Amino acid sequence: MDNQLWRCGEAATEALRRLIGNSPVRCEDQGSDRYGRMIGQCYVQGEGIEAWMVESGWALAYRRYSLEYVDEEEEAQDARVGLWRGEFVPPWEWWQGKRLQAVSTPERAIGCLIKGNISSKGKRIYHSPGVQHYERTKINTANGERWFCTEAEAVAAGWRKAKR
Repeated sequence: MDNQLWRCGEAATEALRRLIGNSPVRCEDQGSDRYGRMIGQCYVQGEGIEAWMVESGWALAYRRYSLEYVDEEEEAQDARVGLWRGEFVPPWEWWQGKRLQAVSTPERAIGCLIKGNISSKGKRIYHSPGVQHYERTKINTANGERWFCTEAEAVAAGWRKAKR
Protein backbone atom coordinates (compact mmCIF):
# COMPACT_ATOMS: atom_id res chain seq x y z
CA MET A 1 0.00 0.00 0.00
CA ASP A 2 2.80 2.42 -0.90
CA ASN A 3 4.29 2.36 2.60
CA GLN A 4 1.17 3.98 4.11
CA LEU A 5 -0.74 2.85 7.15
CA TRP A 6 -4.15 1.35 6.50
CA ARG A 7 -6.70 -0.23 8.76
CA CYS A 8 -6.81 -3.66 7.17
CA GLY A 9 -9.12 -5.10 9.84
CA GLU A 10 -11.67 -2.38 9.21
CA ALA A 11 -11.35 -2.96 5.46
CA ALA A 12 -12.00 -6.69 6.00
CA THR A 13 -15.04 -5.90 8.15
CA GLU A 14 -16.41 -3.58 5.46
CA ALA A 15 -15.90 -6.25 2.77
CA LEU A 16 -17.88 -8.71 4.91
CA ARG A 17 -20.62 -6.11 5.43
CA ARG A 18 -20.89 -5.62 1.67
CA LEU A 19 -21.05 -9.38 1.08
CA ILE A 20 -23.84 -9.89 3.59
CA GLY A 21 -25.79 -6.68 3.04
CA ASN A 22 -29.32 -7.29 4.31
CA SER A 23 -29.27 -11.00 3.46
CA PRO A 24 -29.86 -13.60 6.15
CA VAL A 25 -26.86 -15.61 7.31
CA ARG A 26 -27.20 -19.35 7.94
CA CYS A 27 -24.63 -21.14 10.09
CA GLU A 28 -24.21 -24.88 10.47
CA ASP A 29 -23.07 -25.95 13.93
CA GLN A 30 -20.21 -28.45 13.73
CA GLY A 31 -19.43 -28.70 17.42
CA SER A 32 -17.58 -26.61 19.98
CA ASP A 33 -13.97 -25.70 20.63
CA ARG A 34 -12.25 -26.19 23.98
CA TYR A 35 -13.67 -22.86 25.19
CA GLY A 36 -17.24 -23.85 24.41
CA ARG A 37 -17.51 -21.60 21.34
CA MET A 38 -19.45 -22.88 18.36
CA ILE A 39 -17.45 -24.16 15.43
CA GLY A 40 -19.28 -24.11 12.15
CA GLN A 41 -19.61 -22.81 8.66
CA CYS A 42 -21.75 -19.86 7.67
CA TYR A 43 -23.44 -19.05 4.38
CA VAL A 44 -25.03 -16.03 2.77
CA GLN A 45 -27.14 -16.61 -0.37
CA GLY A 46 -25.66 -20.11 -0.59
CA GLU A 47 -22.02 -18.93 -0.59
CA GLY A 48 -19.62 -20.00 2.14
CA ILE A 49 -18.57 -16.86 4.01
CA GLU A 50 -15.28 -18.28 5.29
CA ALA A 51 -14.13 -19.39 1.83
CA TRP A 52 -15.17 -16.06 0.31
CA MET A 53 -13.26 -14.07 2.95
CA VAL A 54 -10.08 -16.09 2.34
CA GLU A 55 -10.46 -16.09 -1.48
CA SER A 56 -10.94 -12.31 -1.39
CA GLY A 57 -7.84 -11.90 0.75
CA TRP A 58 -9.69 -10.61 3.82
CA ALA A 59 -9.00 -13.62 6.04
CA LEU A 60 -6.28 -16.24 6.41
CA ALA A 61 -6.33 -20.01 6.56
CA TYR A 62 -5.76 -20.87 10.23
CA ARG A 63 -3.43 -23.80 9.60
CA ARG A 64 -3.14 -24.60 13.28
CA TYR A 65 -6.62 -26.08 13.19
CA SER A 66 -7.39 -26.76 9.52
CA LEU A 67 -5.87 -26.81 6.05
CA GLU A 68 -9.29 -26.27 4.48
CA TYR A 69 -8.69 -22.79 3.01
CA VAL A 70 -4.97 -22.98 2.15
CA ASP A 71 -5.55 -23.07 -1.63
CA GLU A 72 -7.85 -20.04 -1.46
CA GLU A 73 -5.29 -18.16 0.62
CA GLU A 74 -2.47 -18.91 -1.82
CA GLU A 75 -4.61 -17.69 -4.73
CA ALA A 76 -5.41 -14.45 -2.89
CA GLN A 77 -1.75 -13.96 -2.02
CA ASP A 78 -0.68 -14.54 -5.64
CA ALA A 79 -3.33 -12.08 -6.85
CA ARG A 80 -2.32 -9.54 -4.15
CA VAL A 81 -5.94 -8.88 -3.15
CA GLY A 82 -7.37 -7.84 0.21
CA LEU A 83 -4.78 -7.96 2.99
CA TRP A 84 -2.17 -9.16 0.53
CA ARG A 85 -2.03 -5.68 -1.09
CA GLY A 86 0.25 -4.56 1.72
CA GLU A 87 1.96 -5.65 4.89
CA PHE A 88 0.02 -6.99 7.86
CA VAL A 89 0.46 -9.05 10.99
CA PRO A 90 -1.43 -12.39 10.98
CA PRO A 91 -4.18 -12.35 13.62
CA TRP A 92 -2.61 -15.09 15.76
CA GLU A 93 0.58 -12.98 15.98
CA TRP A 94 -1.39 -9.75 16.59
CA TRP A 95 -3.14 -11.41 19.56
CA GLN A 96 0.32 -12.09 21.00
CA GLY A 97 1.29 -8.42 20.70
CA LYS A 98 3.30 -8.40 17.45
CA ARG A 99 2.99 -5.18 15.46
CA LEU A 100 4.51 -3.83 12.27
CA GLN A 101 7.21 -1.25 12.69
CA ALA A 102 6.01 2.30 12.16
CA VAL A 103 6.19 3.42 8.55
CA SER A 104 7.66 6.66 7.34
CA THR A 105 4.25 8.34 6.98
CA PRO A 106 2.57 8.21 10.41
CA GLU A 107 -1.21 8.45 10.69
CA ARG A 108 -0.91 11.89 12.24
CA ALA A 109 0.39 13.18 8.90
CA ILE A 110 -2.98 12.40 7.34
CA GLY A 111 -4.96 14.19 10.05
CA CYS A 112 -5.11 11.76 12.95
CA LEU A 113 -3.69 13.79 15.83
CA ILE A 114 -5.01 12.06 18.94
CA LYS A 115 -2.35 9.98 20.68
CA GLY A 116 -3.36 6.61 22.13
CA ASN A 117 -0.75 5.97 24.81
CA ILE A 118 -0.40 2.96 27.11
CA SER A 119 0.68 3.93 30.62
CA SER A 120 3.30 2.08 32.67
CA LYS A 121 0.37 0.44 34.48
CA GLY A 122 -1.14 -0.76 31.20
CA LYS A 123 -3.95 1.82 31.09
CA ARG A 124 -5.04 2.94 27.61
CA ILE A 125 -5.21 6.74 27.64
CA TYR A 126 -5.71 9.16 24.76
CA HIS A 127 -4.25 12.66 24.57
CA SER A 128 -5.75 15.39 22.38
CA PRO A 129 -3.72 18.30 20.99
CA GLY A 130 -3.46 21.16 23.45
CA VAL A 131 -3.78 19.12 26.65
CA GLN A 132 -1.03 18.87 29.23
CA HIS A 133 1.71 16.38 28.28
CA TYR A 134 0.50 16.07 24.67
CA GLU A 135 3.79 17.27 23.17
CA ARG A 136 5.95 15.00 25.29
CA THR A 137 3.76 11.91 24.81
CA LYS A 138 5.44 9.55 22.34
CA ILE A 139 3.60 6.82 20.46
CA ASN A 140 5.21 3.46 19.81
CA THR A 141 2.94 1.47 17.50
CA ALA A 142 5.09 -1.65 18.00
CA ASN A 143 3.86 -1.68 21.63
CA GLY A 144 0.18 -1.38 20.71
CA GLU A 145 0.00 2.39 21.02
CA ARG A 146 -1.77 4.17 18.20
CA TRP A 147 -3.16 7.32 16.65
CA PHE A 148 -6.86 8.20 16.50
CA CYS A 149 -8.64 10.62 14.20
CA THR A 150 -11.43 11.49 16.66
CA GLU A 151 -12.08 11.23 20.38
CA ALA A 152 -15.16 9.13 19.61
CA GLU A 153 -12.93 6.64 17.78
CA ALA A 154 -10.59 6.45 20.80
CA VAL A 155 -13.47 5.90 23.23
CA ALA A 156 -15.05 3.26 20.98
CA ALA A 157 -11.70 1.42 20.94
CA GLY A 158 -11.70 1.35 24.75
CA TRP A 159 -9.31 4.21 25.54
CA ARG A 160 -10.06 6.87 28.18
CA LYS A 161 -9.36 10.57 28.03
CA ALA A 162 -6.26 11.87 29.83
CA LYS A 163 -7.20 13.50 33.14
CA ARG A 164 -5.14 16.61 32.47
